[in-house]
Amino acid sequence: MRSKLPGKHSLFWKLACLLVAFCLLMIWLSWSWGRYMDKRTGFLTDEAKSTLIRYAGEAEQAWDKGQQAGVDQWLQAFGKTEQGWVGVVGQDLQALSSYPLSDLEAQRMTFLRGLDWPISHINRVRPWIKVPFPKDPTAGYLVIELPQRFMPGLSQRVWRFLINGVIPGVFTLLLCVGLYRLLIVPLNQLREQANAWRADQLGVRLSSQTTSRQDELGELGRAFDQMSERLQSTVSQQQQLLRDLSHELRTPLSRLRVACDSEQGVEALRERLSREVDGMQRLVEDTLQLAWLDAERGPLPVEDIQIQALWEMLTENARFESGWDASRLPCRLGADCWVKGHLNSLAQALENILRNAIRHSPADGIVSLGGQREGSEWHVWLDDQGGGVAPQALERIFDPFIRLDGSRPGDGGFGLGLSIARNALRVQGGSLWAQNTEHGLRVHLRLPIADPPKQ
Repeated sequence: MRSKLPGKHSLFWKLACLLVAFCLLMIWLSWSWGRYMDKRTGFLTDEAKSTLIRYAGEAEQAWDKGQQAGVDQWLQAFGKTEQGWVGVVGQDLQALSSYPLSDLEAQRMTFLRGLDWPISHINRVRPWIKVPFPKDPTAGYLVIELPQRFMPGLSQRVWRFLINGVIPGVFTLLLCVGLYRLLIVPLNQLREQANAWRADQLGVRLSSQTTSRQDELGELGRAFDQMSERLQSTVSQQQQLLRDLSHELRTPLSRLRVACDSEQGVEALRERLSREVDGMQRLVEDTLQLAWLDAERGPLPVEDIQIQALWEMLTENARFESGWDASRLPCRLGADCWVKGHLNSLAQALENILRNAIRHSPADGIVSLGGQREGSEWHVWLDDQGGGVAPQALERIFDPFIRLDGSRPGDGGFGLGLSIARNALRVQGGSLWAQNTEHGLRVHLRLPIADPPKQ
C-alpha cells in the first residue's frame, strides 16, 4: 500500500527543512571556519616572519663584515636573547661558522621548513625554520629552531574549542528555540485553553498567530476554537432553555395553585387540572425535543419522501383539529416532488409550520403549499394570509419561547414550534427561513431532491 505524502503546508516539511538547513549550516561552518582558523593559527604570524627575517638580516650582516669570525660572534650574542638551536649555513647546507654541524644536526638540515609553511602543533616539537639572507639569498641561510613564543598553541586550542564546541552549541540552542516556538508554544496555548475550559471559562480563544497557521497545529487550533465556540453556544442555549422553561412553567403552576385553593366543584377542578397537566406535558416534551435536536450533530438517516402525500396526511389531522375545509389547505405541488429527508422529523417540522399558519390565519384564510425545483434541491414554501411579522422579527420567530402575538403561555402554543422545525430541517441537511409577502407570511423549506420511484 502506497503511503500518501504530507501536504505542502504540513508540519513535516517545516521540520525537515529546518533540520536539513541546520545540518548544512553546521557542515559549512565546520569546513569554512575550520579552514580559516587553521590558516590563521597554523601558519607563522606576520610579526614572527618579520622577526625571523630581521634575524637573518643580522646574520647576513655579520657574515659580510667578519665572515666566519663575525658569524661566531653574532651566534654568541644571539644565544643570550633566544633559547634554542640556531645556525648559519651556506647553499651546501654547511655551517658558515667555526662550529661544525653534528650528524644529527646535518640530518635535520634535510627537514627544514620555510616561512610560509604550515606549522604543526600536534607533537609539540618546535620545527627548524630556514630563512634566506634578505639581501643575497644565494649567500646563505639562517636556520633557527622556532622560538616557543611563535608556536601556535593556546590561541589555536581556544579557536578550535569555539569552532567545534561553542558555536555549534549556540546554533543548536537557536534550533531548540525555533523548535520550541514552532511546536511547544502552540501546544502550551492549547493546554491553557483546555485548562480554561476546566475552569468554566468557555470564552477563551487561541491567538491568531496559532489559528492562522496552515499546518497540522493550525488545523488543531482552529478545531479547538470551533469546539470552544460550539461548547459555549450549547451551554448558553441550554442555560437559556432552562431559564425559559422554568419561566413558562410558573404560569400553569400558579393556575394549579389557584385552582387548588378555590371552591370549584370536583368536575371543574378535574377539568382544570387535566388541561394544565396536558399543557405542561406538551411544554416539557417540546423542550426536550428541541434540546435533543440542538444537540444532534450528525445528519439523520434519510429516505425518499413524496411531499404531496405527506401534506395530505398532515392536512387531514389539521382539518380534524381546526375544522377547516380541504379547499382551504391546497397543495400546488405535483406528484413528482420527492425529497430526501427523515420522515418523522420532516413531518413534525411541516406540521408545526402548518399549525402555526392556521393559528395566525383569519377566519376565512387559506394556507397553501407550493414550490419549485432548483438544481439539486426542492424549494418548498408554505403561504398563509395572516398579518405577517415585523421585518426585524423574521429571524426571532425561530428562537425558542418567542410569541409575537402576545398570547398567554399555553394558549396557541409555547413558541417552540418553529424552533423545533428549523432544527429538524437542519439535522437532515435542509434549511428553513421566513419572508413577508403581500398576503401574509411565507415560510421557505429547502431539501435535497430525490428521484421519483419508477412505476
